Amino acid sequence: MTAPFKSNQVQNPDGKQGETLNLLRSTQLIIKEAVQKLGYKNEMYELLKEPVRALTVRIPVRMDNGTTKIFTGYRSQHNDAVGPTKGGVRFHPEVNEGEVKALSIWMSLKCGIANLPYGGGKGGIICDPRDMSFGELERLSRGYVRAISQIVGPTKDIPAPDVYTNSQIMAWMMDEYSCLREFDSPGFITGKPLVLGGSQGRETATARGVTICIEKAAKKKDIDLQGAGIVIQGFGNAGSFLAKFMHDLGAKVIGISDAYGALYDPEGLDIDYLLDRRDSFGTVTNLFTNIITNQELLEKECDILVPAAIANQITVQNAHRIKASIVVEAANGPTTLEATKILDEKGVLIVPDILASTGGVTVSYFEWVQNNQGYYWSEEEVAEKLRRVMVDSFETIYQTSRAHQVDMRLAAYMVGIRKTAEASHFRGWV
Repeated sequence: MTAPFKSNQVQNPDGKQGETLNLLRSTQLIIKEAVQKLGYKNEMYELLKEPVRALTVRIPVRMDNGTTKIFTGYRSQHNDAVGPTKGGVRFHPEVNEGEVKALSIWMSLKCGIANLPYGGGKGGIICDPRDMSFGELERLSRGYVRAISQIVGPTKDIPAPDVYTNSQIMAWMMDEYSCLREFDSPGFITGKPLVLGGSQGRETATARGVTICIEKAAKKKDIDLQGAGIVIQGFGNAGSFLAKFMHDLGAKVIGISDAYGALYDPEGLDIDYLLDRRDSFGTVTNLFTNIITNQELLEKECDILVPAAIANQITVQNAHRIKASIVVEAANGPTTLEATKILDEKGVLIVPDILASTGGVTVSYFEWVQNNQGYYWSEEEVAEKLRRVMVDSFETIYQTSRAHQVDMRLAAYMVGIRKTAEASHFRGWV
């Protein structure tokens, strides 16, 4: 299951009742604090708070019934001071310009955290691929590439899969770009099929990165993963692979959920059984009668809680009832700013999304490197290189958190923004 993405809503820090802030504004608030903590002037914040470039396109697509439908698409490039921008393309009915801009900023942060030679990019098309045929999806994918072709490329901006897009869509996009440029361009896009220059380990990269963060966080809290109780909200690509990795490490996965509800067993769930019976959208709870709600699952007793579904799951309303010692965010924006403060005050170790989900862009970088050099690594080599990046990233953020007496989220923003800020400074932009 790939769950619908909704704009992250956070409580207003001024405390106004009922007032919320969207994903872009909440991201800007943390960036401003991070910039101040790092000692940069306000001009740096003014540069980094918005993308340097954002394009809106209209894409005409011939539908199977003979009509032509016009789709709206976006591509945002946050900052290219470090190098080409990098980030996924999502197909979703709720895509909007503000969301795409915010997520491009997040990609800059992720690339800074992993020390990759990229800035952040992001793209999206307002559509519902679940209601479209294979042919319609191909024509839409190719039309999007034609619309944005002037601002993307292996040395400009490198797309990748995201919500409701996959390796097949990346293959169509790569082929269209190659036709436009009249030469084969595997480095234009990542997340491709292996036969077209994809990387080993790309499909499981996000879950492997989250797994490494869980291992590191557990050591910091003196929790033995052997027999530790893990709750995973979400059973899509990241959540299902993560459940399997945790199970194989000897942890007890005691709770999982999908769009229809959640399963919980303090003795541990049969993960292999659930994986074998889930459908292509990650749905499995509809096969059971003893289900609970997603919110009830979040509040269950466990050692480690992993929100791996949608935004705004841990809020000021339920943060006091979270019983986990560690929260590792595999989803985008699952914890609001106010909830972060509550959990931090309770002594809960939060591994923020921009750190925990960095595995995907890291292996995308590996794919781009392999495309550029024409030499491809084994899955074991990819896994080893990913572990080294994730361990270094976790330790850097953890030590920054302790040195500056801030929570892991603000520390991650500080680490993530520093590389872009320094590159912008040396270029003489600010």
